[in-house]
Amino acid sequence: MPLYDYQCHHCQVIFEVRASFKEKEAGLQPECPQCHSQETHQVLTAGLLLHSSRGDALITLPTCGPNAGPGCCGR
Repeated sequence: MPLYDYQCHHCQVIFEVRASFKEKEAGLQPECPQCHSQETHQVLTAGLLLHSSRGDALITLPTCGPNAGPGCCGR
């Protein structure tokens, strides 16, 4: 089962939820484990790491999430 990252609108905590594709398609709205609010939204946290074949260069590209800049993930 895939893991999804969610963020609470009230306390801003980010938490993981394990759910099936079927549950996700049915409109998964998980409860915040900290404040128990159901006002949560999914946060995309996919990133990309690149390195050279020599292993001496590492580039981290920005990820989508609560600290992402404007234009990220269609915002």
